[in-house]
Amino acid sequence: MKRFLSILFVVLMAFSASARNYKWETDIFYKGKPDAYTEKMCRLDIAYEEGSTGRPVIVWFHGGGLTEGWRHIPETLLRDGAIVVGVGYRFVTEVSLDETLDDAAASVAWVLSNISKYGGDLSKVYLAGHSAGGYLVSMLGLNKELLGKYGIDPDKQIAALAPYSGQVITHFAQRRKQGLSDLTPTIDKYAPLYYVRGNAAPMLVISGDREIELFGRYEENAYFVRMMRLNGHKDITFHEVDGFDHGSMADPAHLLLLKYIAKRK
Repeated sequence: MKRFLSILFVVLMAFSASARNYKWETDIFYKGKPDAYTEKMCRLDIAYEEGSTGRPVIVWFHGGGLTEGWRHIPETLLRDGAIVVGVGYRFVTEVSLDETLDDAAASVAWVLSNISKYGGDLSKVYLAGHSAGGYLVSMLGLNKELLGKYGIDPDKQIAALAPYSGQVITHFAQRRKQGLSDLTPTIDKYAPLYYVRGNAAPMLVISGDREIELFGRYEENAYFVRMMRLNGHKDITFHEVDGFDHGSMADPAHLLLLKYIAKRK
């Protein structure tokens, strides 16, 4: 669904209250027996309100093409008392994509095992991410083997998936490893489109403006949403944030996510 700038500014005003009194815990290691690189990258940060209970949880995966970036917690999400977890993961320049995907799965497993101590509601755990992070979110939610390794059923234990401008064909970082250009699309086991199905967790899919998005990302996501619906998915929402390109669309997308979560309480 296309969103015009005027509508987005109304949404911005609706959520313009200052961030609440959050407490932070940082640099938490979440994965198994580490080597030096794993120990450096596989860490997460948590922002939460001390003494709160029953709060929704947003597990946030940063972007960067699976080759760069750093874990962070978007300030825009620190509203309404949601707990936000910023996840770091290893890059495909140093490890395989399978290992990167396993990092993402391990971080979610850690959250589900520990977030109650911070006031999180296990029935309200949302996975969200921008660009490469959005790709990771879709893969975690649709390829059930990834979280299944940790005894987790994403269809039942994840409240919703919220990929922002994520690839749904095979990620270009993986295609580059295969000697393919960024403009050569493929669909294989590393593509969320490979796993389209009707019984996945609810989804909030968000794209930037189709005229200025990266590599046809709007059309890619529009096709993905259509195929999910044709496969019987009844709870998938699609937004296009008009006037925002790939890099700038995350902030308005955060506000759409908060509104989406509020409606599902």
